Amino acid sequence: MSKPTSETPPERPNDTSSNQQDSDVGQRADTTPTDSDVPAVEEVKGKPATDVSLISGDNKPRKYKTDNQSFFMQRGYQILLVLGLIAAFFLVMVYQTLFGRIDQPQKMVTIEKGQTYYGLLPQWQQQIPLFSASIAKLYIKSQVDAPLHAGIYQLPENPTMAEALQVLEQGAKAAMVKVQIIEGKTSKDLYQSLRDNPGIKKEVLTADSDNASIAKALDLAGILPDEVVNSNDPIVNHNLEGWFAPDTYYYGEGTSDKQVLTDLYKRQQQALTDAWENRAPDLPYKSPYEALVMASIIEKETSVPDERPLVSAVFNNRMNKGMRMQTDPTIIYGMGSRYEGNIRRRDIDEKTSYNTYQIDGLPPTPIALPSASAIEATLHPADSDALYFVATGTGGHKFTNSLDAHNQAVKEYLGVMREKRSQTPPQ
Repeated sequence: MSKPTSETPPERPNDTSSNQQDSDVGQRADTTPTDSDVPAVEEVKGKPATDVSLISGDNKPRKYKTDNQSFFMQRGYQILLVLGLIAAFFLVMVYQTLFGRIDQPQKMVTIEKGQTYYGLLPQWQQQIPLFSASIAKLYIKSQVDAPLHAGIYQLPENPTMAEALQVLEQGAKAAMVKVQIIEGKTSKDLYQSLRDNPGIKKEVLTADSDNASIAKALDLAGILPDEVVNSNDPIVNHNLEGWFAPDTYYYGEGTSDKQVLTDLYKRQQQALTDAWENRAPDLPYKSPYEALVMASIIEKETSVPDERPLVSAVFNNRMNKGMRMQTDPTIIYGMGSRYEGNIRRRDIDEKTSYNTYQIDGLPPTPIALPSASAIEATLHPADSDALYFVATGTGGHKFTNSLDAHNQAVKEYLGVMREKRSQTPPQ
C-alpha cells in the first residue's frame, strides 16, 4: 500500500476502522474454511442460520429452501375435516330417517292386503327433512323379519318411522279378522255383519240393542239433529245411518264392536269434514249432515263412479228449483222390513218419513253408508242443467233437461227391458 501524498486528506480514525472491518468481513467471506473450522459448522447444523441482514444492513430476510412438513399436515387436517363433515351429515340423515317425527295426530291406519313397508316411506320422505329412503329400506331389511300384515293399526301422535314400524310389526303376531262393508249397504247390514263375525267381541251390538242404545254406547252425542233424536218414528229415532265409512278392514281377533264402529265413524267424519271445507259455492245444503244425507242417496242411485257428479247436479238443480227429488231408494228405506223387492203404486203414494215423492226436501237421515267419493260428488256437482235421469237398461243412466225428454228416455228404457225379457228363456 503507497504512502499518502500531501494532496491526500488525512485519514480519520473512523474511516480506518471501518475500512478495516469491511476488509476483514470480505476476507472471511472469501476465505475457504480450514479443517479446523469444520467442527464448528457441524455444531450449528440444524439450527437457524445467522440473519445476514443484521450484518449487511438489508431489511429483507434471506429465504432458504427447506422441506416444509407443515404443508402436508395442513392438507391432512383439511381432509379429516371434510371426512368429519360427511360423517356428521350421514349421522344426521340416519337420525332424521329413524327418529324424525311426522306431524300428525294419533290415528287409526288401515293396511290393505298386499301393501309393503317400503310403500309407507313416501309419507315420511315428504314431511321429514333429510329423510333417506335408502337408509330406511336398509333399516327395514335388517330389523323387520315378517311381512306387513293387513289390518287396522293405531299410530301414536307424531310418530317416528321406528315407532310406526314397531306398531306395524305387532300385526304379524296377532290373528286378524276381516270386516267388509260395501258402499251403499246400510248401518243395519253393518251391525249384522259384526254380530255374525266370531272374531269380534260384542259390547254394543247385543241381542236387545236398538238405535238409541247403540248411539248411547258409542257416545256420539251431538252428531244427530234434534229432530232425529226426538223423532217418534222408530226408523228415524237415534238413527246413525250414514255415519260409518264403508270399506274392507282387518282387525286383531278379539277387537270389540265398539272399537270397530268408533273407527268407522271417525273415518266417515273426517271424509265429510274435508269435503265440506272444500265444497263448491252456492250449494243448497245448510250443514255437513244434510250433505251426508244427499251423499247416501247418490250412492244408492248409481254404482258408476263417473255418474255421481251428474246425479249430484240433478238433485242440486231440483232442490234449487223447489222440486221434489222423487228418488226410489228413499221409498225403499222408508218401508223398512216391509220392502219385498218391488215398488208398487201404493208404495209411491204412501207418505213415510223418507218417501221423497211425498215429502219436500231431504229425508231426515241418510239412507245408506256413502263412500268418500259419493260425499265428494255431493259437494262438487257437475256443471249440468239436467233435472232428470233414468236407467238405460244397458248400463248407466240417461240425463235430460226436460220432462218430455225424460219421458222419451223412460220409453226407451222400457223397450230395452221388454227386449231382454223376450230373449230370456222361461224357467
